Amino acid sequence: MGAAAISTGSKHSRGDRVRQAVLRDVKLSKQGLLDRAFALAFQRLVYAQIWEDPVVDLEALAITPDCHVVTIASGGCNVLSYLTADPAAITAVDLNTAHIALNKLKLTAAEHLPGHDAFYRFFGEADRDDNIEAYHAHVRAHLDDVSRRYWEGRDLTGRRRITGFARGIYKRGLLGNFIGTAHLVAKLYRLDPRELLDAGSIEEQRAIFDAKFAPVFDKKFVRWLTDQPASLFGLGIPPAQYDALAGDDPQGMASVLRQRLEKLACDFDIRNNYFAWQAFGRGYGKGPDAPVPPYLQRGNYDAVVARIGRVDVRHANFVEFLAQKTAASLDRYVLLDAQDWMSDAQLTHLWAEITRTAKPGARVVFRTAAAPSLLPGRIPNELLARWHYEADKSADYTRRDRSSIYGGVHLYVLRP
Repeated sequence: MGAAAISTGSKHSRGDRVRQAVLRDVKLSKQGLLDRAFALAFQRLVYAQIWEDPVVDLEALAITPDCHVVTIASGGCNVLSYLTADPAAITAVDLNTAHIALNKLKLTAAEHLPGHDAFYRFFGEADRDDNIEAYHAHVRAHLDDVSRRYWEGRDLTGRRRITGFARGIYKRGLLGNFIGTAHLVAKLYRLDPRELLDAGSIEEQRAIFDAKFAPVFDKKFVRWLTDQPASLFGLGIPPAQYDALAGDDPQGMASVLRQRLEKLACDFDIRNNYFAWQAFGRGYGKGPDAPVPPYLQRGNYDAVVARIGRVDVRHANFVEFLAQKTAASLDRYVLLDAQDWMSDAQLTHLWAEITRTAKPGARVVFRTAAAPSLLPGRIPNELLARWHYEADKSADYTRRDRSSIYGGVHLYVLRP
């Protein structure tokens, strides 16, 4: 899921611009208060791991060596994973200071840790004391001052943030806390989510889900809890996106979440799906065969390290970056799910800049909470007509996206 990296206007503080990206109702209404509560929560670390499947992204983007990719940074997993496709340049933008610091830590660690084993321990295991020793010995001196102050600063518990890599960084952040809370709720119903990780086949995964997981979503407490928009802030779902998700099923949000969890638990071999390990195990699996993002795979390590210098991480919003670029200068755009938060005016502003800066054949990939593309009827027809929507491919990408939490993965290609 994406950070609040797209907003309008530039004469505001970073915190104001994060709030501006998600606020829809300026009044002291219930909706306005929900928007403000989400904006406040979203200024801290949200995603230690991004929840868009980079394998699907790489296929949809069809990156070539001359491509300049512009993406929302979020947790940084996909930024580094895109390097495996050998692009000319990647610009990663975000308004969330924690996500910027995480991206810069990953890039610096990839460049300066002594080999794949150390790099994998740091981000693949992320729960060992020797990671902190490695940080001080190899990474700290090369990290920029702002990022170093962030990681050596204190979190709400009073601990230095960098120590998260000794205690399980994927259990932290807004999403990590949400998953932890979901595990606690599961325990109330005598359910251990990790049981699914021991399944030996997709058929066994299905049997476990049907017998133990599916009935939980019919519990009164769970249905009440998921009917509260604030309860899903931990998934990075703002009130606007909650409304879109809830509209997917007349039986309410509990039914939507059950369907998404069912896909995660049953549609993919859990031995090859690191998103399932994060959801049910609160981290990646152990051992050389554990599924991990492409950037952590041993076979990709040398290529990722060699291309680190092609990544430019910027604390900025997407539209402002595009406004600084010349016409027909960019090739690939990755918007994550950020458009779900936007008004029609913001969407139009964004797509006007994308269209202006796009080279012939440029590609845009984004995700939506609900199934359909959100662009028809919301941006001017003459602007949308410049782009071809790959409907069949988008449906296939949606089906194969292993994170399983989105209603739609969408690909648009600029017409000649």
